[in-house]
Amino acid sequence: MDTVYNINIERAVLSSILFSPEIIEDVLGVLKPSDFYLPAHQKIFSVMQILHNEDLPIDEEFIRTKIKQSKSSMDKEFRGNSSNFDESILIEILSANPISNTAAYIEQIKDSAVKRELATLANNIKKVAIEDELPSSEALDFVQNELYKISVNSANSELKNMQEIASETINYIKKMKEMGNKYLTGETTGFDDLDRRTTGFNGGDLVIVAARPAMGKTAFTLNMALKNVENGKGVIIFSLEMPSEQLMLRLLSAKTSIPLQNLRKGDLDDIQWSRLTSALEELRTKKLFVDDGGSVNINQLRARVRKLASNPDNKISMVIIDYLQLMTGSGAGKDRHLEVSEISRGLKMLARELKIPVIALSQLNRGLENRPDKRPMLSDLRESGAIEQDADIIMFVYRDDVYREREEAKKEKEAKDKGVEYKSAFVNKPEEEAEIIIGKQRNGPIGTVKLIFQKNYTRFVNATSRDSVPIETVFETMDSSHDTKIDMPDIL
Repeated sequence: MDTVYNINIERAVLSSILFSPEIIEDVLGVLKPSDFYLPAHQKIFSVMQILHNEDLPIDEEFIRTKIKQSKSSMDKEFRGNSSNFDESILIEILSANPISNTAAYIEQIKDSAVKRELATLANNIKKVAIEDELPSSEALDFVQNELYKISVNSANSELKNMQEIASETINYIKKMKEMGNKYLTGETTGFDDLDRRTTGFNGGDLVIVAARPAMGKTAFTLNMALKNVENGKGVIIFSLEMPSEQLMLRLLSAKTSIPLQNLRKGDLDDIQWSRLTSALEELRTKKLFVDDGGSVNINQLRARVRKLASNPDNKISMVIIDYLQLMTGSGAGKDRHLEVSEISRGLKMLARELKIPVIALSQLNRGLENRPDKRPMLSDLRESGAIEQDADIIMFVYRDDVYREREEAKKEKEAKDKGVEYKSAFVNKPEEEAEIIIGKQRNGPIGTVKLIFQKNYTRFVNATSRDSVPIETVFETMDSSHDTKIDMPDIL
């Protein structure tokens, strides 16, 4: 049992607090009362914490008084009975010699506490899996949740001083210079102008891609995925609306320039068959993973991503969820806004944990359809509060021709119903102008990037050079709330 607790070490830390109360800040930064094994030690440390919070002296007299005052609350909070508190333990602490290297002792207490939690979890796993007769999916959710709680509670982070921060920052800048890329610091979006605006999608980013139906948000993110897997990166796609075969057809159409309808019907000539075979052979070796189960909650998604990312051979660099509103939270019966809040926060924490961008597609409220200008804005996001808060980048896919075509079709029908001839001026073109509207970017400018949407291949491509945004002007078009022009520093 020495591996899961050490009474002498616990006593030494408590004694050191009594002799040097100023160190309690350092101890509270790592330990909580339940990290102590002995119930009496838990009680004494809790009282020390209360005295510290109330700005009272942490000494023998105040500890005895506070224990007597808090008997009823302590009975509920701690193991054992505080009315039978063994004062000999307090005497032992008072008589113990204080230690100079408290940090090592504190870490030992924390280490033992984590091991006890793991041992308790091991016992609970058997109970949940066998005695409670839960479905395996629910049992796995329980284990993942409990293990995640332990890992979060055991994670220690320390404050960095300015010297450390400055050194790390300079090293980062030097690394970027060595890469020789003037604007791309993260994973490519697949589009030059968008990379310039965003510097790519960086590790830890939660990216929201939102649009009304038929705007092409799935095609847009598939184009991103294709570009990254072609570059040897690993991409995970959770397709909650579309089976993997349909996703693959779209990827192949975008890659081979074979019309999607031809692929769906199998209507290919010899040249197209040759291109398709070549593309399939190339993609067969790429790291693309698709989960098309149609239903996934935040715990299941995290577990599956962690499993794939734990294998370095998979080179996971990006996760795509299509789409956020089809996900569920960890439990049933929650208010939908609370559930979406849990999902968006869970995705953000996953991105930070694995240091990769997580891209979640999102639907927009249909209220924008009633506006003359139907370009989306942040308030159009469904359940927008939590999503807008957690997201690092929010971008909207907008194609004006979609609305123009609908409007012309409506006018044509109205004219036909009235028996009037109507000749539409709208031309259904194979290529349409598309706008990627960056509505929020935590670390960069907002604005609009122009792309071309090639409908036959469900493919977005870079616009012509006349629509390109020079990198020098990007930093002059910051969020409208900031009027300051950003000058590039001459430190390199």
